[in-house]
Amino acid sequence: MSMNNKQRWMGGVVLLGGGVLLGALLLKGKEEIHHNQNQAPEMAQVQQQGQGSKMSSLTVDVETEKRLLEEQRRTREKSVAEQEARAAEFLAMQQQAEADAARKAAEEYAALNAHRSAQQSSDNIPPELIEDEKAKQKRIAEEKLAAQKKSETQSAQQKSDQARLAAEKQKAEEKRKAEEKEKAEEKRKAEAKKKAEAEKARDLLENGDKQWMVQVALAANEANADAVAAKLRAKGYKVTKSPTSKGIRIMVGPSKNRDAADATRKKINSDASLNMKSAWVIDWVPLDKR
Repeated sequence: MSMNNKQRWMGGVVLLGGGVLLGALLLKGKEEIHHNQNQAPEMAQVQQQGQGSKMSSLTVDVETEKRLLEEQRRTREKSVAEQEARAAEFLAMQQQAEADAARKAAEEYAALNAHRSAQQSSDNIPPELIEDEKAKQKRIAEEKLAAQKKSETQSAQQKSDQARLAAEKQKAEEKRKAEEKEKAEEKRKAEAKKKAEAEKARDLLENGDKQWMVQVALAANEANADAVAAKLRAKGYKVTKSPTSKGIRIMVGPSKNRDAADATRKKINSDASLNMKSAWVIDWVPLDKR
């Protein structure tokens, strides 16, 4: 590379670097100008807010003072109005008392004059007026008697209605009790039926097709077995014989359940005429069902 080309290349680099530096300085200057312009309105706004706060404080103090003065004025006016109302009420009471006294005096004076006039004119009343007064009194008495009879009739009617209502109420109460009793009886029967069914189901579950027998004796031969069976049949027992490898089994039954079979066992054991005190209950299954 020749010297002139090197000088040209270096000059270009210097110019390029100077341009970049100049652009950076210009950009920084614009940012500072923009920042100062933004701060200026903010400072102005802060100053305006401070001045506004002072003015607002003064305004609040003035308004508070006005409100207090207004409340004091209203309190004074209210007190004066109450005093005037009490004075007016007292004056009205005094005037009413004076009016009542004057009216009472006038009534007493009028009654006294009427009494005097009646005494003076009683001797001058014509006989026909006296008769009319008697008729009037009779009419008044008859009207009073009719009103009394009407009142008695109404009272008797009311008593009759009350008695009728009481009877109807009692009848309704008896009907309600009868219905409740009937329902209770139906409920009891239903529960008894349910209980019987439950016992039957339980017995069937526990016993199934079992035949509960009372084994009375084990005879060595047929003759002895027949003799024992005859004594039992004479007492009304149902006897069953069953041969076994050890002899002939003599049994009474079958019973519907174990409790019934046990009751039969106790009866046989306690019968001295049979002399069979070693009977016991067994669950016997016939040969054809084994």
